[in-house]
Amino acid sequence: MRATRRSVMALAGGLSLIASNAVAAELVLFELAGCPWCTIWNRTIGPIYPKSEVGRRAPLRRVALGDGVPTGLTLTGPIRYTPTFVLVEDGREVDRIEGYSGEDFFWARIEALVGRLPPAP
Repeated sequence: MRATRRSVMALAGGLSLIASNAVAAELVLFELAGCPWCTIWNRTIGPIYPKSEVGRRAPLRRVALGDGVPTGLTLTGPIRYTPTFVLVEDGREVDRIEGYSGEDFFWARIEALVGRLPPAP
């Protein structure tokens, strides 16, 4: 019985480590209701982002600008524009994209930012 319990605890610890590594990076989208650039991003990029390689590496978390900075998230400065996309690794800002000026710009910029993250496990 003791060996089984130890095996289960080891497996649970391993799964916890895998889960924490899997979501260590995220893309935090600060948006504002009525923001026309947020609406365009949501219509053009929003549906395909989670299906992209970058979207799988840095899943999207949406934050309404008026709600403030979520607990556990450390930013390098205030959010001044919407949309603002903040790439976060282990709760700390890596870099950000302020505003949205089209698909080509967004994809090139986000791929460059995600390329700065440590290799995925």
